[in-house]
Amino acid sequence: MDGMELHITGDPAADKLLSEDAFALLTGMLLDQQVTMESAFAGPEKIKSRIGSMEPEAIASQDPQAFVEMFKERPAVHRFPGSMAARVQALAETVQNEWEGDATAIWTKGDPDGQEVLRRLKALPGFGEQKAKIFLALLGKQRGLQAPGWREAAGHYGEEGAYLSVADIVDPESLTKVRASKQAAKAAAKAAKAKD
Repeated sequence: MDGMELHITGDPAADKLLSEDAFALLTGMLLDQQVTMESAFAGPEKIKSRIGSMEPEAIASQDPQAFVEMFKERPAVHRFPGSMAARVQALAETVQNEWEGDATAIWTKGDPDGQEVLRRLKALPGFGEQKAKIFLALLGKQRGLQAPGWREAAGHYGEEGAYLSVADIVDPESLTKVRASKQAAKAAAKAAKAKD
C-alpha cells in the first residue's frame, strides 16, 4: 500500500504493521471506540503476535470462543473483548468473502470515486457513517488514495488541517492537536446536553 509511514500508536512494530497491511489498518479503525486511538490501532499487532497472522482468512477461521479468550489476554486487545472479537471476525469474513481477502480492493477495485468508497466502507460490519468517513480521510490523507471526491465524501474529516481524527495524526504534535479537538467536541456535546 502506498502512502506515508503511519505514526499512530507510539509502538514502532504496531505502526509498521498498520503501514504495510491494509486489513490491519481497517481492523485498527474498527477497534477505535471506547478506547484510546493508540490502544485501538495497536490491537492488530497484538492479534498478529498471538495467532501468527493478520490475514482475513486466518482470522475468520479462528474458533470464536478461543478468539475472544485471545482478546482477553493481557494486555487486552480491547476493553470489550466479546463484542469486539466478534466484530473483527465478522469484518475478516466480509473482506475474505466479498473482497477475496484483499482489503485494499474495497477502495481500489473498479476505480471507485470517494462516494463509492464511503458506501463500501459503510457496508462493512462495525463501520457506521462517522467511522467510514474517518477511515476514508485516513486513506486520502496518509495512504495515497486518489479517488475523486474523497475529501467531500469524508466531510469535515477530509478537510486540510482539520486535526479531528486519526486521519490527521502524523507525529506527537498532531496527536496532541487531535486530542484537544476531541476533548473540545466532547465538552461542547456535554454542554448542549446540559441545556436540554
